[in-house]
Amino acid sequence: MDTTFKNPSYQKKLEELRKNLGKLLPEDALTVFDADATALQEQHRAILQVAVGDKASDFSLSNASNETIVLSKLLQRHKVVLVFYRGTWCPYCNLQLAHYQKALDQLHAYGAKLVAISPQTPDESLSIKEKNALDFEVLSDNGNIVARNYTTVFKNGDAPITTMTGLGLDFDAYYSDDSRELPVPAVFVIEQDGTIAFAKTEGGDYRNRVEVSEIIATLKN
Repeated sequence: MDTTFKNPSYQKKLEELRKNLGKLLPEDALTVFDADATALQEQHRAILQVAVGDKASDFSLSNASNETIVLSKLLQRHKVVLVFYRGTWCPYCNLQLAHYQKALDQLHAYGAKLVAISPQTPDESLSIKEKNALDFEVLSDNGNIVARNYTTVFKNGDAPITTMTGLGLDFDAYYSDDSRELPVPAVFVIEQDGTIAFAKTEGGDYRNRVEVSEIIATLKN
C-alpha cells in the first residue's frame, strides 16, 4: 500500500484560507484577530504539559452522539492521534481537521485512530463533524479538564470575542460554561501502551497548526 501523504500541506491551504478571509471579513476585524494571534504567540512559550516518553493521562469524554469514549479502551486496539482544537467558529480549526480528514486512510494504515477534542458542547462537536464530513471522533471536554493535562489553557480575550459578536457570532453559545477558556492547539501520538511518541504545538498563534505529514512520519517510524 502506498501510504505517502500527497495532499497539499496545511501551510499551503492556509495561504488560500487567508486570501478568502481577506475577502469575507472586514479589514478591522481581521486586524483584531491577527493581533490576538500574535500576542498569544508571545504570551505562551512553555505550552505542552507532557513530553515524548511520558504516559498519557486516561480520560472519558462524550462524542458528538453523546456516547462515552475512553482513551484506554481505544488504546486496546489502536494507537491514538490526539488533537486539541478551539471550536467550530475558528476557521483555522476547521482547516486543520479537514486537512487531517484527507489523511485518515494513511493514519489508519499505520494503526492509528484520530481523536479531536475541544471544550465545545456535543452539539457543536456534531456541527464541526458534519460541516467537514469528519470520519473520526470529535469529543467535548467541558471546562478543558482533559486539555489541562496535555496543553496550556487560557482565557480568550475581550477584543476577539467582541469582534466575533460584531460579526454575528455568539462565542459563549458554543460552550457549556462561561469561563471563556480555550486550549492552545496541540497534537499528540499515543502508543498502545500509553506512551506519548509525539507531542507538538505550533505555539500560541492559532493560525499555525501541526502538519499531518509530521504525524504520519512518527507513525511510520
